[in-house]
Amino acid sequence: MNVSNMLKLVAVSLLAFLLVSCSAPNVEHYKNTSPNFDFKTFFNGNLKAYGVVQDFKGELTRKLVVDMKATWDGSEGVIEEDFIYDDGQTQKRIWKITLNDDNSLIGTADDVLGIAKGKSQGSVFHWNYNVELPYDGSTLEVNFDDWMYLVTQTRLINRTSIVKFGVEVGEVTLVIEKI
Repeated sequence: MNVSNMLKLVAVSLLAFLLVSCSAPNVEHYKNTSPNFDFKTFFNGNLKAYGVVQDFKGELTRKLVVDMKATWDGSEGVIEEDFIYDDGQTQKRIWKITLNDDNSLIGTADDVLGIAKGKSQGSVFHWNYNVELPYDGSTLEVNFDDWMYLVTQTRLINRTSIVKFGVEVGEVTLVIEKI
């Protein structure tokens, strides 16, 4: 094999590796896992979350506590989230959720740009949405790639990758508990 063909092979192999390593898992992969995550059952009533925010280097930047209250009328739900950060800053987000028969859902909130779309399979729920975050006296549009893993019927772990221009710029990890 000549040098030119060898370089092409290396380049194609590297590109294939990068594409595979950048691809996200599919929620369907978790179809047979348990306990079964039922969004409406878990997000019903009062919940409490404890979490951390990390920057792109993995360094802790903030800690937070979130009080949540979720109510339902059929397949239409409202989840009120009250965030309290360790620096004293507060934030409120009110989700309006619509559940579909196929375990998918859509959601909207004031700081969410467009519609959040998600789906659960087995013990996992995944959704994706764009958010306008306060940043240095202005706002910054980022994508939240949100994965929830049901550990028990009353506790889940939520990992959110915060992405800007296709690059992860931060991460939020929460433990959410029914109270």
